[in-house]
Amino acid sequence: MPDLSHGATDADVAAVNSLRSAVMRLGRRLKHQRVDETLSPTEMSVLGTLATCGSATPGELARKEHVQPPSMTRIVALLEAKGLVRLEPHPADRRQKVVTQTEQAETMLEESRRKRNAWLATLAEGLDDEEWAKLRAAAPVLEKLAHLQ
Repeated sequence: MPDLSHGATDADVAAVNSLRSAVMRLGRRLKHQRVDETLSPTEMSVLGTLATCGSATPGELARKEHVQPPSMTRIVALLEAKGLVRLEPHPADRRQKVVTQTEQAETMLEESRRKRNAWLATLAEGLDDEEWAKLRAAAPVLEKLAHLQ
């Protein structure tokens, strides 16, 4: 693995720059493929985290989403007002609440996934067989990068 901070080659630096730029552009374009335009990208992210990780306290969600707890409290309140999450008593600590997504949120997330997948599939139709094979091979590596800290 090249040390990109000290001994990186020009090719390594260019590859990282290209990857960063492409991932950011693709991410921005994907954010526009939403089912519910009233939800912010942060609200969608919180719902996605709940779908992936299950119910959580607002503090746990704040850590996972890399936001301050007061910001997460506001986000949860907005999602609750829209009927997408519910607050339940914490099983072990009565001072805390647990945030759980509703069935409405599950349905909306599934529709959103279908729309985004269809959009990406349409883009992928422009790739030749070799490019598609490379993209399929890169997907697990990109997934790993997305979860590294």
